[in-house]
Amino acid sequence: MPQPTDLLLLLAAVPAAALGGAAFLQGVVGVAAGLRLPRLLVAMTLAAFATSSPELTVSGLAAWSGRPGIGLGDALGSNVVNLGLVLGSALLLGPLAVEPREIRRDWLLALAVPVLTLVLALDGELSRGDGAWLLAVFAAWAAWLTRLALRHRRSPRIAAAEESPPPALPLALLRLLAGLAGLLLAGRLFVVGATGIATALGVHAYVIGATLVSAGTSLPEWVTVLLARRRGHDEIGVGTLLGSNLFNGLAVVGLAASMRPIRASPREVGVAVGFGLLTLVLVLPRRGALSRRRGVALLLAYAGFIVATAVAAV
Repeated sequence: MPQPTDLLLLLAAVPAAALGGAAFLQGVVGVAAGLRLPRLLVAMTLAAFATSSPELTVSGLAAWSGRPGIGLGDALGSNVVNLGLVLGSALLLGPLAVEPREIRRDWLLALAVPVLTLVLALDGELSRGDGAWLLAVFAAWAAWLTRLALRHRRSPRIAAAEESPPPALPLALLRLLAGLAGLLLAGRLFVVGATGIATALGVHAYVIGATLVSAGTSLPEWVTVLLARRRGHDEIGVGTLLGSNLFNGLAVVGLAASMRPIRASPREVGVAVGFGLLTLVLVLPRRGALSRRRGVALLLAYAGFIVATAVAAV
């Protein structure tokens, strides 16, 4: 039987997420202003990597303890959660303006990574060599983003702006770190509580990872995106989700497989990859915007993912 403490942990995650999310968003905006970088670029790098740290922690600890399947399910499931559940629910608040030119490259890479993961898993295992391939692609992507940031900093407009004093960068970093700590605490409370309930009910380990654990570790992205929408920073929300998906698919899965080979059923992985690709296609903006209808479609895709994951694990 599920323990009452597990339910209390789930409830405690709510205020931690709310307080942490508000501080984290202020930190991201402040860091972008302090470094004089586009908010979208900061969201795709610093914010995305930070909010994906729960997936990295869960996958690393799961691989270390001999249960890397939970980490794989968490990383792949989180990508569906990010776009299907998180972005889908954010779009219910209203249409979202998205400039296709600004997200095209990262969107194409996000589309290719799940396919690469599925191909590597066709033999029933993600080996240490497979993990090294994923980490190599991640390193190349991170290097490209670094080059993009340096090129932006060298532009004449930015050089002229640097004659004026920058905003207080240390304070922005402090807010970002404090907010991230609150979000990580909220995610941890949710994961422990939800996993305890699911384990008591006899749910399959991969299903736990792909559904409940992934929802908990995606809590930072969820709070960040919803608050960004309410405060008019839409570019931060979209950038954080795309960057987080790439971080999950490359760094998180790559690190877990490098630590310990992962037995990966092509059938189970195929479900997460298939729905991940579906949500990515639904994220393509039409006439420079994503509508409420697209949000409903994303939520339906997430619901289908939950059902298909449970069926595939039977």
